[in-house]
Amino acid sequence: MKNLLKRISLAMTALPMFLAGGARADDPVYTREPLDQIKSSVQDKKAVLVDVRERKEWDRGHIDGAVLIPLSKLAKWEESGISEAEKKELSKTLPRGSVVYCHCAFGGRALTGAGVLHNLGYDARPLKQGYSSLIGAGFPKAR
Repeated sequence: MKNLLKRISLAMTALPMFLAGGARADDPVYTREPLDQIKSSVQDKKAVLVDVRERKEWDRGHIDGAVLIPLSKLAKWEESGISEAEKKELSKTLPRGSVVYCHCAFGGRALTGAGVLHNLGYDARPLKQGYSSLIGAGFPKAR
């Protein structure tokens, strides 16, 4: 039940944008960059692909080179703050100045995750396409 309430709360974070038919100026919106350009940027290490799905989803399959930062962890940082040690570790994973593309299974959690990372100072851009769509678009599946 607690897990369900947390998921509902996280979903409600993105709901105002959908109801308003757009985003507030400070909200991330789905990136409109072409997937082939995003894939190239990630492969060339000019951008980082962050998977905000949970560990069980990641373990069932993920994109090669992606970084796992579950939405539950991001939500904890949003609610309780991020420690200096966590900031330091995050900066190793997501170098400042890099574009960070967030994805999930279907796109909804990517909005919320990108919003949290944006609030932490990252150029976070959510992908509307989910994991299966990205694989179908040629993003390499990890072995």
